[in-house]
Formats: sequence, structure tokens, C-alpha cells
Amino acid sequence: MTVPGPGPGPGTERTRLGPLAGLRVLELAGIGPGPFCAMMLADQGASVLRIDRPGPGDTVPGGRGGHQEREFLNRGRQSAVLDLKHPRAVDAVLRLADTADVLIEGLRPGVTERLGVGPDVCLARNPRLVYARMTGWGQDGPMANTVGHDIGYIARAGALHALGRAGGPPQFPANLLGDFGGGGMLMAYGICAALVERSASGQGQVVDAAIVDGVASLLAMPLMFMAQGMWRDERGVNLLDGGVPWYDVYETADGKWMAVGALEPRFYAALLAGLGLEDAPDRGDRANWDELRALFTARFKDKSRDEWAAVFGGSEACAEPVLSLREAAKDPHLAARETYVERDGVIQPAPSPRFSRTPARLPDPAPVPGQHTTEALAEWGLADAADLVACGAARQAPSGT
Repeated sequence: MTVPGPGPGPGTERTRLGPLAGLRVLELAGIGPGPFCAMMLADQGASVLRIDRPGPGDTVPGGRGGHQEREFLNRGRQSAVLDLKHPRAVDAVLRLADTADVLIEGLRPGVTERLGVGPDVCLARNPRLVYARMTGWGQDGPMANTVGHDIGYIARAGALHALGRAGGPPQFPANLLGDFGGGGMLMAYGICAALVERSASGQGQVVDAAIVDGVASLLAMPLMFMAQGMWRDERGVNLLDGGVPWYDVYETADGKWMAVGALEPRFYAALLAGLGLEDAPDRGDRANWDELRALFTARFKDKSRDEWAAVFGGSEACAEPVLSLREAAKDPHLAARETYVERDGVIQPAPSPRFSRTPARLPDPAPVPGQHTTEALAEWGLADAADLVACGAARQAPSGT
């Protein structure tokens, strides 16, 4: 597959591609959903400056463990190391925020206020700033200051209860649903919404992006179905959670799997035809579902996954092979679209979504912490960048890292 070559770099004065070109984003380094949000913005052309904290690897060649090309969530931005325990570093962040369009932070509620870079201070200096805050529980509420992780957020939000087989334990989808779907992606959406509103009002605002809120948004359809009497508040017994035989996964002869989603009548007819089960019992009668599931289970065991993929290829059966991460990157359709790309021998997702008039490019690899400290601070208008390094408020990674 073709991978766009190295671009001119993520600096604010360099040419950027994508619909967010010209947007200046200040990111206070965090983990998980915050960096994912910043990655999404950088992927679409925003100039993102990541403020890293001092650590064991920021002053040695290679950074914190090396292999920066594998740090996908941090791709496409510059990195400056500032010690926010130093008064001049706090002042530097405030001056950076003065010229930023967006500030992203993922610390616990009240931490940026204690550091002196909270939203009230920043918005008083720069009323157009969109100050985006990423947390699990939100900025207020009884649990606002409680620690947590994805699995706990989706558990309390009600999503985890709905995932899994009937009669079995809840099954969690890694940390995709909370951290990334209900977290980082929600935050990116909130930032873009606030920027659209700013274009009319001229005013920035605080975006309170809580993972529990985002997960609740993702539950809109099950909640709607439940309100309509079409969804039971149990797992594994509903239309889209494995409760029906024609929306499920089936093991194949080689121990791999096929995913079936034949909801509509004509899709279901195509599924039966591909399986050679034209005389299958009527699915309209719930009493037949156990028999149907047994028939599907036995039939899929007759061929390998790839043989079934060939049988259903091009049909309307909505039956697809369950691919591993490595297999997905080589899938003919995804390869043709360059959904996954390879750079430096590492597979990573391409920027998405795609835009017809302002296409993006694969950003540069993640920087070493402090790689651009002096350069980036100067580009953002801090004339005393070198002095900040000299006094210990900032740190510059050695050249060649």
C-alpha cells in the first residue's frame, strides 16, 4: 500500500493539510482518551503542541524507552517539556494558551486549577479559548474525584451489563467503548462543536467531556428500543446482542469465526441459501430459534472461515470473516482504501474520516518528549524559550533523539 511520505512537520508555521489546518491546540500530556482526541485533531491538520512533564527519559538520547514510531496516540505533534512546579513554566503555559484555539487536559478535577492553569485563568486571558477537559466521571457529581478506568466507567453507565451471553458474565470490549468511543471521540466532537459556536459568538468555553456521559450517548439506541418495548434489560436476549440466531458469531471448521448480521428478510434469505438451508424452520416463530441456532452452528463447522468468506463474498447475506488485527490490515478492501497503513514497519490506522476538498495525510511519528521544546515555544511566540530551558522551567531533549 502507498503511504504518504514524511511531511513538512507539525510546526505551527509549516504547511498543514486537512480541514483543521490553522487550528492551534495545546495539549497537557495525559494517557488514553486525551491523547487519542489530540491524535484525531492532529490527523486532520491541527497544529498540536504537547506539553510533557519532566521524567527520567526527557534528557537522555532516545527519550522514555525509545520506539517513538510505535506511539501512535502521540503522532503528529510537537513536544515541549515544562515543569509545572516551576513558576516560570506555569507562566509559559498561560502565554501559550493566550494564542491557542484549544487547550486539552485529562487531569483529575481541580488539578489544573491548583497548578494555576485552570479554565477561569486561561479564559480570562483568552476569551476565545476552547478549554476541553477529559475525565471518567465528569467535573462534578459525587464521584468526580474518584479514580477509575474504562471497565468501571462502562459498568456504572450501564453498558457493561448489556454485553455478553445470556446467563453468562458481562464481557468487556477491551477499553474501546469507554476510553475511546465515549471518551476521546466524544471530546473531539465537543471541541469541534465549540469551535463552530465560537465562529458565531466569538467566545470560547469549557468542554466537560466525561466518559460516563459519552457511554450513555452510545446507548441511545438500546434505550430507545427499551422505551418502545423492543429491548429487555438483560444481556444476550435481544436483537443485536446475540439473542437471535441470525445476528451472532459462529465457529468454523478451522477454529476461526464468521460474523452473521442477516437482519432484513432478503439478507436472511441469502444467508440460508449460502448455508444450503432453504428448508430451515420459520424464524418468525420464536420456538424455532434454538433449532435454527443449532443448524447454523453445525453448518458453519463444515467449512473453514476463509471457505465461508468465499461462499458469501459478494452476496447479501451480511456474513463476514472475523479477522485478527494483523489480518484486517491485509484485507483486500481495507488495503484498497488504505484504512490501515504501514510506516517504519508498524501498522497503524490512517486518518479518518476522509474529506473530498481538504484531505489529510498520515502525520509524522510521535516525538520524543522535549524534542521541540525550544523550537516550538519560540514558534508559539515565547521569545524567552532558551532562557526557560536555562533556568530549568523547560527541558530540551538532546539533538538526534
